[in-house]
Amino acid sequence: MSSPVDTSPGTGSGPTRKLPTRRGTELLMLAFATVIITFALMLVDANQGQELTLSIVWYGLSYLGVFTVAHVAVRYFAPYADPLILPCVALLNGIGLVMIYRIDLASAERAAQQDIAFTPDAPRQVLWTVIALALFLAVLVLIKDHRTLTRYAYTCGLIGFFALALPGLLPASVSEVNGAKVWVRIGPLGLQPGEFAKILLLIFFAAFLVSKRDLFMSAGKRVLGIEWPRPRDLGPIVLATGAALAIFVLLKDLGQALLLFGMVLMLIYVATERAIWIFVGLVPFAAGCVIAYNLFTHVQQRTRNWLDPLATYDEAGGGYQNAQALFGLGTGGVAGTGLGAGRPEMVPLSKTDFIAAAIGEEIGFIGLASVLMVYLILAMRGMRGALAVRDTFGKLLGGGLAFAITMQVFVVVGGVTSLIPMTGMTAPFLSYGGSSLLANYILVALLLRISDAARRPQQGARPRAEQQRTPLSDTGTVMVERPS
Repeated sequence: MSSPVDTSPGTGSGPTRKLPTRRGTELLMLAFATVIITFALMLVDANQGQELTLSIVWYGLSYLGVFTVAHVAVRYFAPYADPLILPCVALLNGIGLVMIYRIDLASAERAAQQDIAFTPDAPRQVLWTVIALALFLAVLVLIKDHRTLTRYAYTCGLIGFFALALPGLLPASVSEVNGAKVWVRIGPLGLQPGEFAKILLLIFFAAFLVSKRDLFMSAGKRVLGIEWPRPRDLGPIVLATGAALAIFVLLKDLGQALLLFGMVLMLIYVATERAIWIFVGLVPFAAGCVIAYNLFTHVQQRTRNWLDPLATYDEAGGGYQNAQALFGLGTGGVAGTGLGAGRPEMVPLSKTDFIAAAIGEEIGFIGLASVLMVYLILAMRGMRGALAVRDTFGKLLGGGLAFAITMQVFVVVGGVTSLIPMTGMTAPFLSYGGSSLLANYILVALLLRISDAARRPQQGARPRAEQQRTPLSDTGTVMVERPS
């Protein structure tokens, strides 16, 4: 089923075997991910004293059915795409749903004790997942070749920068949450434009570097044994630095600025293979961070919380969240308390910014490391497709999309474990939130499209089939006449 045979007529005398599409492997891995998620849901209900019924099995089958639709779309519209990308996404999304449901149970119990109303978030996350998969299908159907995106590169860049800066231009009442202006709220609905802006800006920067690659390859004067770029070629990196710092100033959001600037540096390094560009970019960015630290009390507070969360534990906006996350990780230890047997609800924002702490508490270091391994596999398979694709734009775009996932996970988990200051970003596919799910499923659809182009056999003339040669012992004798 995964290895079709081409029997169309050609110059050869027999059928030509195509490369395997591995769609059967993808479906099998989706079923395996569903089994893991269903078993995790059973553990949560068992440890929380919930009644175990056949409804859990139906939930698992429904989840598999939704992703089977996505699988069928990939089978028809991107048949040669990497078979592990979609199962990794399904597993991560399912684990996130299980953890959100588990925290809902604890929050509902606390709300009942305090006699207040409570609305669970798990059903809404399921709805966002379905909408995100619909958007995933739309991208696969509409974008049949990733190279067509280069036609709209500058439009994507303009819209991306506008979307990124939009929350900073709006009043704080509709855009600011926890000190960072990253939302656009209209009534009960809210959207984070920055989640979509990162994809639009990746398309723009990838197309720009393809067309202007020679500027970055030109070497200037040699100082201290290093060939430095010419000053007139520093315009793009200066622009990226200025944009990142402007976002930092407008939005007060270190996470978005760090993610954007990291993606730009990565794309420039891949396009030029010159490590000096990373140094050239990091120096002004570090200087800008120092300046911003001295200007904004919000940044100073987060830095203090990072250095010593217990010292600011009781302060407003202090290190309570950071300390509770560390306590939860310490409680979980190596093997965890068990799904449904911990207290992840004691960490504020445990469904969004701190969901990694909830996972680490209940399934321990082993479980959290396993989740990170799934992220690593997802990013590596995306990178593999980017390296194998034949056009430069696809290499840069695919590499940038895969790196965006890696960078975001590093920022989130680094903040939860106090490796770096907390930035307020959400873990892709795990955390509660519609904007993140929608944007990341668009990202996955583009990765699958690039992977399909990389693994698809080249179109062209089929090689001539080798002529069957008769053994020498069976050949007949041919008389050759002497020319007159």
